[in-house]
Amino acid sequence: MGATGYYIHSDCKLHNMGAGHPECPERIDAIEDRLLITGVADALDRRTPGEANLAEIKLAHRRLHIAAIRGMSDWLEEDDVAAGSSQHFSLDTDTSMNSKTYRAALLAAGAAVEATDAVLAGELENAFCCVRPPGHHACGNRAMGFCFFNNVAIAAKYAVARHGLERVAIIDFDVHHGNGTEDIVAGDDRILMLSYFQHPFYPEDWPLRHDDNLVNVPVPAYTKGMDIRELVDAMWIPRLDEFKPQLIFISAGFDAHREDDMGQLGLVEADYQWMTQRIKDVAKRHCEGRIVSCLEGGYNLSSLARSVEAHLRVLADV
Repeated sequence: MGATGYYIHSDCKLHNMGAGHPECPERIDAIEDRLLITGVADALDRRTPGEANLAEIKLAHRRLHIAAIRGMSDWLEEDDVAAGSSQHFSLDTDTSMNSKTYRAALLAAGAAVEATDAVLAGELENAFCCVRPPGHHACGNRAMGFCFFNNVAIAAKYAVARHGLERVAIIDFDVHHGNGTEDIVAGDDRILMLSYFQHPFYPEDWPLRHDDNLVNVPVPAYTKGMDIRELVDAMWIPRLDEFKPQLIFISAGFDAHREDDMGQLGLVEADYQWMTQRIKDVAKRHCEGRIVSCLEGGYNLSSLARSVEAHLRVLADV
């Protein structure tokens, strides 16, 4: 059995969008505590990532977008010194940044890139990136939905551009539509994106695309786990088997859990465990088990931690 990498960096917790914001540093603490008390942490190959470089970020994002986030970070750092406390800048109604956001976003993307290198090199069978900020709403030229750089899209583009892969799959099981990932990969026939998401829901004004490399499965509020399982078997698995991916990325959002107030779907830990096993079975059939999973949503701290534990138990065979 190959090892499961677990990528985490303490500086990802320094990014903060203000008191009471659901995408908070405590999300990482809750996951860490759960993995420690259950013993799952002992089964993981713990690794500390470095920052993604600008060439890697530019695989998915426009130069002006990167420069804007970097420039705002520098401005906020100057304000912190002048004010003697951490300042925030709002990019939209639910997304803001502090002086530590830019580095945290580079580390989150760096974790996805380094995990990709390690899995493709055979050092690891699969990996989970326990990072923040999340990424799947970040578009090529826009930060939104708590996201600044699109970790999974960067890593997928890196896999095809730098490793020469011809077929890469992205599976997004967050409760929200991964519109940023879709914006970046739509029309790229080297990358197959499959997702389900509550609809209509955030982002409300985002039109659903129907490019050949997208498998969008919008579901209504209050859809339960057994219905999602049927959709996965009917719509995801046949397309994945036809595509035969050489590497699978997961945008692992756990806010479709029935205890999470950020959505209205009805999944539980057993559903995430089942779904991860189905994805792992596909990976074993087509790409030697190679999976890179990156944390996206999940805002009820208890259900988030339990769901990540379930996800990692399957990835690590514990």
